[in-house]
Amino acid sequence: MPPPKYMPPPGSGKISTRRRVLAQWRGVDLTPLETARAVRARAAGKIVSNVLADLKMDSRRADIEIVKVWNLLIDPNITAHAQPTGLNKKGTLFVNVDNDTWKYDIIRYHADEILKRLQYSFGLDKIKKISFRVG
Repeated sequence: MPPPKYMPPPGSGKISTRRRVLAQWRGVDLTPLETARAVRARAAGKIVSNVLADLKMDSRRADIEIVKVWNLLIDPNITAHAQPTGLNKKGTLFVNVDNDTWKYDIIRYHADEILKRLQYSFGLDKIKKISFRVG
């Protein structure tokens, strides 16, 4: 029997009989190429949960819910000039208002009522205060 045409690279560790026979039969060792092209299957649940975590879908869904409730519960005159933009971890709801006049009016006459309605809908610990800003 002639010696194999292919010799594995030095330092490649112990060579299995299967790998040695295939390399001899093919005339070349394709194991590194096969391992590089191998499908590394992962569970779909892990991939989806990682993607959702990266996209921060939970916080976006919560923001969308707040906007929906805002548009349903708050006076249409106010919602035409003020919209919630986000909720931080401490429970502060940020609301953008068209101009300083509306901001002053909302804070002076409607802020307490708006806060109570949102707390009734989402809970006291979810929305603790509202911060109005022009923007």
